[in-house]
Amino acid sequence: MTGPAPEDRLARAALTRLTEPGDERVGRWIREMGAVGVVRGLTGAGPAPRGAGRERLAGCRERAAALDPHRDLEAVARLGGRFLCPGDREWPRQLDDLGDARPLGLWVRGGADLRLWALRSVAVVGARACTDYGSHVASLLGAGLARRGWVVVSGAAYGVDGAAHRGALAAGGATVAVLACGVDVPYPRGHADLIDRIVERGLVLAELPPGGHPTRSRFVLRNRVIAALTRGTVVVEAEYRSGSLVTARRARLLGRQTMGVPGPVTSGLSAGVHELLREDAALVTDADEVAELVGGIGDLAPERRGPVVARDLLAPAAAVVLEAVPGGGGGDGELIARNAGLSRDQTLARLYELQSLGFVERRGDHWQLAAPPSTSGTSKPPGRRPSARRGGS
Repeated sequence: MTGPAPEDRLARAALTRLTEPGDERVGRWIREMGAVGVVRGLTGAGPAPRGAGRERLAGCRERAAALDPHRDLEAVARLGGRFLCPGDREWPRQLDDLGDARPLGLWVRGGADLRLWALRSVAVVGARACTDYGSHVASLLGAGLARRGWVVVSGAAYGVDGAAHRGALAAGGATVAVLACGVDVPYPRGHADLIDRIVERGLVLAELPPGGHPTRSRFVLRNRVIAALTRGTVVVEAEYRSGSLVTARRARLLGRQTMGVPGPVTSGLSAGVHELLREDAALVTDADEVAELVGGIGDLAPERRGPVVARDLLAPAAAVVLEAVPGGGGGDGELIARNAGLSRDQTLARLYELQSLGFVERRGDHWQLAAPPSTSGTSKPPGRRPSARRGGS
């Protein structure tokens, strides 16, 4: 794969400054006219794209006055970054699932191969103003997924996003931050150090050119990239109106796994996640369960079960006989045999087995349940009582 022609790459870089991310009309125009033709049409150097209104054309021409894609490409190169386009070897082809809303290109910082990393990646997203519970769970998910060899993708925001990135980094794992601004703009400013660490050890990418500033709509549009790039999206804490739910629902529409971590029903920050779970998202509680859903055959979470107690290990017939021993004063062998639905000889054999294991004890013709083990600090086998002393003291 040789990649796009230099003039097409230059035109796509220009379009990231002329237009907004995720504009399906621009994607359609590129299919019809090519990226070079769209730039010429929007800047007045060629025929206008079909359906482009006067106001839009006027706005593009105002932006074009400061347009210099060569400068943007040089700026990202000085940062050690690059501009990826559809057709590049490193382009993650799952982004093509977005159709005409596919990114025009991606500005990337970091030394890893985005296409390869995205093949085994999971998005962990959630509330910015999360609780301590949400932050803790996100950090555990980030670390757990990283230890299992998954790349953790999020948006570098406060709250759940930052906790997921930090968890992955703390585990020595891989993480990718998808920004709603330029890759040279630390946003939020309080995460400048975190973003620098991700650049050093992972990848930071954006649709906006260097210097691009974030807006509310750009955050929402950024979420579609997170959803399309990854194998699945996990939401940790989200209110009803949350960008995290937008990410998860877009992931579901794209055929990706959608997952949610439950929280207290009394918390508004759990309400959005619980609504997502009612919409058939999968409930997950740890990284093992996430990996089972997004991984390959055999990538299973460990079986969940309570502690094994001694009676769980009994043979089926012995367990039936033990259940048939009456509580309180017990009963004779015939009564127990009737209760168990077995012959008297079968029942007697099982009773002696149970006696040797400490579950029952015999008193004359009666069999009764053994007393529980002592809690006085002395060790006694279950069901065995100390023999009564004979003779005087």
